[in-house]
Amino acid sequence: MNERKMMTGEMERQADVVVVGGGPVGTGLAIELGQRGIRTIVVERYPTPQRVPKGQNLTQRTMEHFHFWGAEKELRAARTVPKEYGIGGLTAYGTLLGDYHYDWLQRELVRPYYFTDNERLPQYATEDVLRARAAEIDAVETLYGYSGEAIEEDEGGVTVTAAPRDGGAPVKVRARYLVGCDGSKSAVRDMAGITQTRSDHDRLMVLLVFRSTGLHELLKRFPGKSFYNVLHPDLKGYWQFFGRVDLGNTWFFHAPVPADTTKDNFDFTGYLHRAVGAAFDVEFEHIGFWDLRVAIADSYRTGNVFIAGDAAHSHPPYGGYGINTGFEDARNLGWKIAATLQGWGGENLLDSYDAERRPVFASTAKDFIEKAIESDRAFLETHDPDCDRAAFEREWTARGSGARDEVNAFEPNYRGSPIVTGAGGQTNAIGGHTFKARPGHHLAPRKMSNGENVYDRLGSGFTLLALGGEDGVERFEAAADEAGIPLTIVMDDAAGETSDYGARYVLVRPDQFVAFAGDALSPDLLVHATGR
Repeated sequence: MNERKMMTGEMERQADVVVVGGGPVGTGLAIELGQRGIRTIVVERYPTPQRVPKGQNLTQRTMEHFHFWGAEKELRAARTVPKEYGIGGLTAYGTLLGDYHYDWLQRELVRPYYFTDNERLPQYATEDVLRARAAEIDAVETLYGYSGEAIEEDEGGVTVTAAPRDGGAPVKVRARYLVGCDGSKSAVRDMAGITQTRSDHDRLMVLLVFRSTGLHELLKRFPGKSFYNVLHPDLKGYWQFFGRVDLGNTWFFHAPVPADTTKDNFDFTGYLHRAVGAAFDVEFEHIGFWDLRVAIADSYRTGNVFIAGDAAHSHPPYGGYGINTGFEDARNLGWKIAATLQGWGGENLLDSYDAERRPVFASTAKDFIEKAIESDRAFLETHDPDCDRAAFEREWTARGSGARDEVNAFEPNYRGSPIVTGAGGQTNAIGGHTFKARPGHHLAPRKMSNGENVYDRLGSGFTLLALGGEDGVERFEAAADEAGIPLTIVMDDAAGETSDYGARYVLVRPDQFVAFAGDALSPDLLVHATGR
């Protein structure tokens, strides 16, 4: 039984890892750890997920995580927009129903380089699936309705005091490691003394959740679209963003509003009508506000305390980067904590979490999110169809092509990682998709000579792909056995698609990133890849 109520007089729990914050990232991390046999306790303040439809776009890479977490089928079944409708997006100029628009964030362009299709559904539906999966894993225990109130760290680990939100005696959870996944206002981050660097855009944003069948009727002209970005000259590059929660009824909307806006002093219905360019029925379910800023922790680790997800980095919900970046944090950190606790990870392995993940977010924020705002601002200041329609249309067409290029260019990688061999360069989010196996990059799926996909053969630990070569494989396997490193050997003659990898040997990490690719094999590669 994984969700355990407190017994009378039971005031302390023991675990290997305590995760404070049981949202999507925290629960995903608990699943990653629990599947590896790591005893994990999740402390989450909300008994049930909050029904605010944020974090909807899930990339192909994120869906690979759900595949390996054993929850891909369940997640797709929870989808709120029928699969046959589509989940694409568009960018419009002036108003949503105006004369100019192009396809935006076309994830399908990079589909061949991932094992799974992308997906779209409200974050609370994703959390429901994750909670159900966590409940199936014996090594995972959940304390719902509890908040992390205090932490005490010593050389041997961390003690978290968790207090029930509805009153009652607090619980102490003792673990070797603590991971704060408790959001952008993270109490764990603050209690651990981890500072942040912020880029404040001095913009108040509104989040509206509303019902409207009329808007669905208006947008039937854009079949297969589920999210819509409106660029308006008055907003200086900041977006008006509509998203479907379901098909035909419920929507959400993000946009800038004046700094003194409240729920009661602003015409939100009129704002929606102006953004769309037509009147329609509106029934509000939620009106909330947030400040537009980018924040990144100055470290993702201090001692035995780590942070992940929004606790480590936060940004405006532009492009669906946030929740996907958080899930990648969970996969990266999960196998490294497990390796350390199980004795096959070296003393430098945990430090590589910060070295790999923090530069990726810094690049995501700078090179994609803030760059998009700056680019949109410059475009809106320079081009106006009322002044020079021909010049505007040329640039608008070019922007449509650029939107396709951006999808290919967003390729988070660990080229500068201390545990990757033969990569070179800097760790960032800028790359390009290719089938070639490149150290520090995500491994693309390929079919083997027998028709099997390589991804169906990857182990939960390291996997060595021996593609047309066996020199040194036996010695490599013996070295892994001696060090207790979980290793799966996959042999192929590289007569099929695996020849695209361009190397005789590819060492794949537990998170499907390439640790090494080359034509000569040495046991030292394992030593390096595990931080020993």
